[in-house]
Parts: sequence; C-alpha cells; structure tokens
Amino acid sequence: MKVTISDQIKYIGVDDTDIDLFESQYVVPEGVSYNSYLILDDKVALMDTVDARGMEAWEQNLLEALAGRKVDYLIISHLEPDHAGSIGRLVELFPDVTLVGNAKTFQMLPQFFAKGLDSCGTLTVKEGDSLTLGTHTLSFYMAPMVHWPEVMVTYESSEKILFSADGFGKFGALSLTEGEDWACEARRYYFNIVGKYGNPVQALLKKAAGLDIAMICPLHGPVLKENLGYYIGLYDTWSKYEPENTGVLVAYASIHGNTAKAAECFAEMLRQRGVEKVVVSDLAREDMAEVIEDAFRYDRMVLCAASYDGGVFPCMQDFLHHLQSKTYQNRTVGLIENGSWAPCAAKTMRGIVDTLKNVTVVEPVVTIRSVMKETDQQAMEALADAIAHA
Repeated sequence: MKVTISDQIKYIGVDDTDIDLFESQYVVPEGVSYNSYLILDDKVALMDTVDARGMEAWEQNLLEALAGRKVDYLIISHLEPDHAGSIGRLVELFPDVTLVGNAKTFQMLPQFFAKGLDSCGTLTVKEGDSLTLGTHTLSFYMAPMVHWPEVMVTYESSEKILFSADGFGKFGALSLTEGEDWACEARRYYFNIVGKYGNPVQALLKKAAGLDIAMICPLHGPVLKENLGYYIGLYDTWSKYEPENTGVLVAYASIHGNTAKAAECFAEMLRQRGVEKVVVSDLAREDMAEVIEDAFRYDRMVLCAASYDGGVFPCMQDFLHHLQSKTYQNRTVGLIENGSWAPCAAKTMRGIVDTLKNVTVVEPVVTIRSVMKETDQQAMEALADAIAHA
C-alpha cells in the first residue's frame, strides 16, 4: 500500500502480516505496520527504523527513496525493538550517521546495541530543542512513559506534522486495514499498551495543544490527516480514564456453563430495563485484550464468576489483575458469584476491585449456588435495577 505524506517527506515503513502475537501477547489477525519516515532536505533525516522482522523490505524502501543520497540524522523516538530493531543495519549502511535522541535514549541504547555503533555521531536533545534540515525544522518534545521513559515526539513546523511515536498508533497492517474504522483497534492498542500511563499522555496532549498540527504520523497504523480533533479527543477521554460510551460490560468466568447462563440472564434483565448497550464476554475464551478494551470503554461493569480453590476462577482473577495493572478507575461495578458449597468468588473479586480508584461496588452482591433458580430472581432483579440506574 502506498502512503503519501508530501513531496519531501516519504513513508518507508513496512507491514508485518505474518506476526501472530504483538509483543508476544496481543492477537493481531490483521497484522501490524512498522512505520518509518524519511525527510529529504539539504540534510536527510530518518524518523525511526523498524522491527528486524521487516528490515529487508524497509532497507529496500529506504534506498529507493534516498536515490543515492545518504542519511544524515536518525531521529530515535522510541527504543522498543519494533522501532529500533534496524538501527544496527542503518549504521552499517551509513557509518557516519548522527543519532538524535535525548539523555535517556543514549543511556538505554547500549542495552540493545552493545557494539557496532562506534562510527556514528550522537546529538543529545532536550525539551524544545530544534534541528534545522534546510526548509524543514524539527522540534523535540519529551514524552516520558508514553509508554517508555525515553520516548519523545517530534514536530516538523513547515509542514505542521507531529511524529507521535507510539501515540495514536493502532494494530493492523496498512495493506489489510485501509478504510477500516480507526477507533476499534486504536482503543485496544491504547488501553493494553499505553493505558497505564494516563497522566503522561495528558501531559503530552497539553504540549501538543500548543502546536499547529495538520498531520499525525505514528509508529503504527495509518497517517492521520483529517478530523484530528476526533483522534485527539478520544485520546483525551481515554487518558482521563473517563468512559467513552454509556453501557454495561458483563464479564463472566464459568466452569461448567451455569455461571454463563446466569450472566446471559442478567444481561437480558439489563436490556429489559432499557440499557441500550450490553456486552457479554466469556473470559475463558475471548481475547483478554478485547475485554479490557470494553471495560474501559463503558461506564459500568458486572463481574460474574464461579468460586474456585477458595477464591475465584482463574481467568476472572487474571482479568482483574490486568485491570489493576492498567489503573482501571471511575466506574460502577456489580458482583455475581457462584459456588456449590462455599461461595467465595465475590470476596476475592471485591478484594481486588477495592484497590481500584473511584470504583463503586453496588449492592446487592448476588450469590448463586450451583445453578440459577427462581429463588435467585429477586436478588438478580435488584442488582439489575441498581446497575441500570447507576
């Protein structure tokens, strides 16, 4: 797929359509893109490299775009291997290239490249520093913990482009996702990879608000050229841990199917009460990253789980620990437990939920013994009322 930036700024990234798990944990059925950009001016600046998985195709793109010229500067926005994995090869191609990064970049760089970079120069930049290439001027803004400590973004003033590192990235190879909705996979990407770092994202958005931005060039996913307020607005909502939509996620962990039936029954109770959006997710079988995305997307959540080994069924505990790690907050939660002889799932779930910031657990907590019965109806209806009107 051809990506057009401008006459002097070229996209030279590559698609990875063979990868099964991004960062060895996130399923990416439509692959992922590794984005890299080349600025051709009096001096030539390369905006990041790509994962070693795409190095061969990226090198071909780079040399074709250079048309015999050399790379003067490599801007290192982020040292994670999916972006810095081809730095060594770049230095082999252009031994006198100058590596541009911040103090933390050069502190961490030897951890990835213990040798092979001795020939090149370095330029350490700090907040607000600029580098002139000719008609293009790059200004650097630190973005620590979005989502690594060395991250920085770069603003090119003549064409009003923000090179946003992992910010505004999404899953999906460009060749396979052209024209698809941006928010779905960008949301899953954000909450699972960047979501823990809402305050640093807010700090970066405040810096970006002072820039005249016409285009955003991220390190994954499509270049954003139109309706930038939409994308920035979503990032603002997400990083404030505010619900994006009104709705209820019913997440269940069921051993033999009885807890699943109770969860489905409860979801129907919510629909009967006029809750327009109710999402039911099986934690044992569905993509955990998708369920985490929905937990952050909606304003309410109901946890429905079987008791297990004196606690809660493991996939529910895993889900809650993920939410805890990603600093889930500002939501309303209901609890339904199932247990045949010693129900204890609710106690375990609440023990984790109570560690979360500004999360309200509504009453009643419903206890089912083995199979949902007519005698459970009253408690289920009461909880449905509480959740529907929360």
